[in-house]
Amino acid sequence: MRLTIELVPSTCWYTNVRSHVSEFTWDIIRKKCYRLANHKCEICGSTGKEQGYNHNVECHEIWYYDDVNHKQILTGLIALCPYCHKTKHVGLAQINGEKEIVINQLMKVNGMSREEAIKYITESFSIWKKRSEFKWETDITYIKKYIND
Repeated sequence: MRLTIELVPSTCWYTNVRSHVSEFTWDIIRKKCYRLANHKCEICGSTGKEQGYNHNVECHEIWYYDDVNHKQILTGLIALCPYCHKTKHVGLAQINGEKEIVINQLMKVNGMSREEAIKYITESFSIWKKRSEFKWETDITYIKKYIND
């Protein structure tokens, strides 16, 4: 599956790279991410401007969740178009009334039927609910390597 949902446990909300670095450093990180992707979505190849936005891509943090030790580990950064980024964070998209964008993007990028996309969203929320029961330790050591490469 090319486009996956990555719901952040509620106990990890607002704990991300941006909350651990200065605004200046975050700007360096995200602009490097955009540049390395040639300002195109690394999943679908589209841009935000093609989708009606004023920007091309957004920097998304890729996390690995160690469900045994409850560690949230940063493993990468990826440039995404707004539609793919909304899909990663479908919970926020739903709150903002953008669930249809997510369903359509899952169908388009992954070749899913509408029913398969809705089922996948439901399954993702089940995982999110279980993970949200725990307090997670956040590891962003990856970012040091990313900045220095």
